[in-house]
This record gives sequence, structure tokens and C-alpha cells, in this order.
Amino acid sequence: MTEKIDVSNSDASDWTARGFDAELGLQYAEVTPDAVRAEFTVTDKLLQPFGIVHGGVYCAVIESVASISGQVWLVANVTPDGHVVGVNNSTDFLRAVQTGHMTAQSKPIHRGRRQQLWEVDISDENGKLIAQGRVRLQNITES
Repeated sequence: MTEKIDVSNSDASDWTARGFDAELGLQYAEVTPDAVRAEFTVTDKLLQPFGIVHGGVYCAVIESVASISGQVWLVANVTPDGHVVGVNNSTDFLRAVQTGHMTAQSKPIHRGRRQQLWEVDISDENGKLIAQGRVRLQNITES
């Protein structure tokens, strides 16, 4: 069993990527109930056979950033014992990338009692939009 993340402290310096996020090289730079910003650097292990970032990387980063966003908001505003689960991830790939430093930034679209919808933009170091996704989360508030 893996250690659960304590989301009661949203100071980004206390956040360390675990599990698959760590494999992606994801680093959390800002974590608040209203937005999460994370960064990663493209490495060879993130490329598909044709030399560009695998689309699944963007899907995974978007899912992680949206989930952390929703979880931190839920704990801060609804219940300290709740958690979220992703129920839909729709990601668009806008530009092919072979190298570089990427930033993922979330923003809430809807935050309700039962569900949340978050949008996440992934941009390169020049601010160009590389991928964009929306993740719908189910709030689980009962034990």
C-alpha cells in the first residue's frame, strides 16, 4: 500500500510526485484550492517510436494535475475526509514536441457537491499551447 498524500497543506514545497507522476518527472510548483501548476521536462522515455511526446503522457499529466486540483479544493471547501476519482478525461494534442520543458496549469470550470470539471493547459517554455484537456471528477464524500 502506498502512502496517501496529505492535501491539508497546499504549500507546493511539500508536494513530491509519487508513483506514475514521479516516472513522468512531474514536479508540483504551485498547489492551491483554485489552481495547480506542475512542470516536467521531456526525456527520451516520454517519446513514442516516432520521436515525439507520447499522447498518453499529456493525458496522464492532465489527469494528475486535475485530480490534485479537485482533491485540494474538496478537502479545503467540502470535507476533509473526501476524495475524488476521475470519470472522464478528454485531451487534445495541439503541437508535436520532441524536447523541452513543459508547464501544466489547471483552472476550475465547475466545482459542485457531486462533481467537478477542471481544464488543464500544457505549454512549452515559450508559452505555446501544446495540449489541453478537461477532466471530470466525481466527489466521494462518504466513507
